[in-house]
Amino acid sequence: MGIYLLSATLTLTIICFFLQKNYCVQKIVRGYLLIAPLYNIIVILKFWPYSVASFVWLVPIPLGAYIFFSKKEVIFFSSYSLLIIFITIILAFLFPNFYIRISKEKVLVLDTFLFISNIIICAHLIHYKDKIRSLEIISEIEIQKKIELPISLDKKELEQYQTIFKKIDILMTEKELYKNPNLNISVLSAMIKVNSSYISRCIRHQGFDNFNSYINSHRIEHVIRLIQNTDLEKVTLLFIYTDAGYKSQSTFNRVFKEIKGITPSEYIQINKPL
Repeated sequence: MGIYLLSATLTLTIICFFLQKNYCVQKIVRGYLLIAPLYNIIVILKFWPYSVASFVWLVPIPLGAYIFFSKKEVIFFSSYSLLIIFITIILAFLFPNFYIRISKEKVLVLDTFLFISNIIICAHLIHYKDKIRSLEIISEIEIQKKIELPISLDKKELEQYQTIFKKIDILMTEKELYKNPNLNISVLSAMIKVNSSYISRCIRHQGFDNFNSYINSHRIEHVIRLIQNTDLEKVTLLFIYTDAGYKSQSTFNRVFKEIKGITPSEYIQINKPL
């Protein structure tokens, strides 16, 4: 049983380690909420004749969904937890001898540990719920009032912001990270090991409205270089905007006009060689 729990922990840790480089936090959390309960089925079956307290491990699943996702996904993960309980009950009747033999005293100790662990997990989730909500409120204020928070920085904070932004800018200019169409602030956060809210503040301190406006500035500059240095009779506009990291032409057209004041087609016509 100990080997099973250890292997489950290592498996989830390794999966999260590899996924964080390519996927956003929400996808990793969603994957965890789907996979973790499956491991719990074995644990519940092992202790089935003595205690069903292991079902408590399923409590953080809908709670985690409530904190990180929409109401629709809360309903999905709540239903998913109930389905896991239903499947476990059926398996318990199909395999009545699957459990391990253990004394009542040990069961009491394990159940106590179980409840304490889940109280701690739920407390952490509630704590992060408040932090996430605080960041959402700050973002809403900044969007509505067009102000930059924090308004003033001391010398140490300023140096930290500049160091982080320099690291980000190197990734953009030298590695051309902006070409990744799936790039978002969570992916960047995982790559440079810096909190996403801190990255957002660093970017805003450099004069950009938000992370997207910063990425779009690099993408549009890349588009301009391609237009100026490419034979437009041999390449399509599709090639140009996809090479810059845009998935759709409508998004590309909108962003280009916001930054340059004219559409890409108009820009091409104006700068077309004689």
